[in-house]
Amino acid sequence: MTESKLAPGDAAPEFTLPTSDGGSVSLADHRGKRVILYFYPAAMTPGCTKQACDFRDNLGRLTDEGYVVLGVSKDKPAKLAKFAERDALTFPLLSDPELEIHKAYGAFGLKKLYGKEVEGVIRSTFVIDPAGKIEQALYNVRATGHVASLKKKLGLS
Repeated sequence: MTESKLAPGDAAPEFTLPTSDGGSVSLADHRGKRVILYFYPAAMTPGCTKQACDFRDNLGRLTDEGYVVLGVSKDKPAKLAKFAERDALTFPLLSDPELEIHKAYGAFGLKKLYGKEVEGVIRSTFVIDPAGKIEQALYNVRATGHVASLKKKLGLS
C-alpha cells in the first residue's frame, strides 16, 4: 500500500468532522486564515496529552499571529470531550473514526513502533495557508518539543 504524502503547494484536502462539543468543523470554515492541523494517535495518552497541552499553552501566541489550531484523532467525540475537559483544551478536537481524513493527509499508514513496522496513525502537522494550500507538511513529529519546533519553523520563537 503506497502512502501518499502531501507537500508544500498541494491543495489541502477538504473536510467536515464532528467535534468534541457536538458541533462540526470544516476546513472551509477557516478560509482566509492560516490553519495548523495536527493529527495525533489517541486522546488521553501521555504523548498526545503532552502535545495537546503544548498547543494549549501556546495558543494565545499562535492565535495572535493569525493561526487557528485544530487537532484530529480517530477517537469518538465523547472521548475527545473528556480529553478537552480533563486538560482544559480550548481549541477544537475533531473526530475521524473512519480515518478518511487521516488517509487524505497521509497521516495514517506504515510507521515504525519500537523497531517494528506497523500500520497506524502517523503523528503529523500541517500548516495550511489562507487559500487552502499546504504551506508545511511535517510527518513523524515528536510529541515533546513539537510546538516549540513548529513555532521556530513559523518564525515565532
